[in-house]
Amino acid sequence: MTNKTDVQKKVVVIGGGTGIFPVTAGLRHLNVDISTIICVSDSGGSTGRIRDEFGFQPVGDLRQSLAALAESEGEEWIRKLLLYRFEKGESLKGHNLGNLILTALQDMTGSTSEALSKAEQIFRLKGEVIPSTEETVDLKIHYQDGTSAVGEHLLDDNSTAKPIADISLTPPAKLSANAVVAIEKADYIIIGPGDFYGSLMSALSPDGLSDAFKNSKAQVIFIMNLMTRLTQTKDMTARDHLEKIEAKIGRKVDVVIINNEPIAENILTRYAKFGELPVVNDLDNDSRVVRGKILSDQIFVKGYEDNTHRELLRHDSRKLQKVLAEVMKLG
Repeated sequence: MTNKTDVQKKVVVIGGGTGIFPVTAGLRHLNVDISTIICVSDSGGSTGRIRDEFGFQPVGDLRQSLAALAESEGEEWIRKLLLYRFEKGESLKGHNLGNLILTALQDMTGSTSEALSKAEQIFRLKGEVIPSTEETVDLKIHYQDGTSAVGEHLLDDNSTAKPIADISLTPPAKLSANAVVAIEKADYIIIGPGDFYGSLMSALSPDGLSDAFKNSKAQVIFIMNLMTRLTQTKDMTARDHLEKIEAKIGRKVDVVIINNEPIAENILTRYAKFGELPVVNDLDNDSRVVRGKILSDQIFVKGYEDNTHRELLRHDSRKLQKVLAEVMKLG
């Protein structure tokens, strides 16, 4: 018989697969029930090619979230398979094996949610990956100059970067039923880190999301990005990030986790060449802020055939695990 003290806390992580990978991987080593709600508006790279050919929802971020659940001993090869990218062959070059597996499961089941459920069963993963919406959508970018454009891949084009006012999904789409249940039953909801508009705001944009948050008693935790991005968050401070997140979810965030570990000068120089800088922390007087050393010591280097934008810096899963355990009072 399970005692009340042994009941797992339900933790929901919201964003994009790459950004929240270290969060999910860190939580995997805590005694919690994990669900991830993932944006499905990606239109670039291997995901975009498969989406254009098959017409299914993009699976790249969903695959990353599945891989993050395979972080326990004995699951290393599951993670490697899901993340493997072909670098040879005419038709497969640049494609990710995990994307192909999920696409096959989508074709066989006729549903992205069912495909993810089957993948979780096949790989015996503990946790749930949920698409933010069951509908096929694109990202519509609304710029401050009054113009707009459609396609998440446009956020990778530094040559056309200009200030963004907001984003929306086109066509408008409802929050998936599984996402509604996960949010309303959660004890903790973690938002981020990740591409601010391409991942976080996209995942928070389906109709009905703010209602689900209003019906939830969860404590909401926002993990601040390490750096700004020229095409999305140029000149945005920590407060700017936070206020836009709160506007989307329709309530205040309870905890804001911000890195206070110094970034190496050579890395800052590389970012600065693209007009990208550390996110300025202007929340010093905000009692909700938790500062911690959560920066990964490893610098990310993408594969030769990976032509999508990737950050050099990442959050560290083990360091995040420690901070989140303290915030969520998990002994």
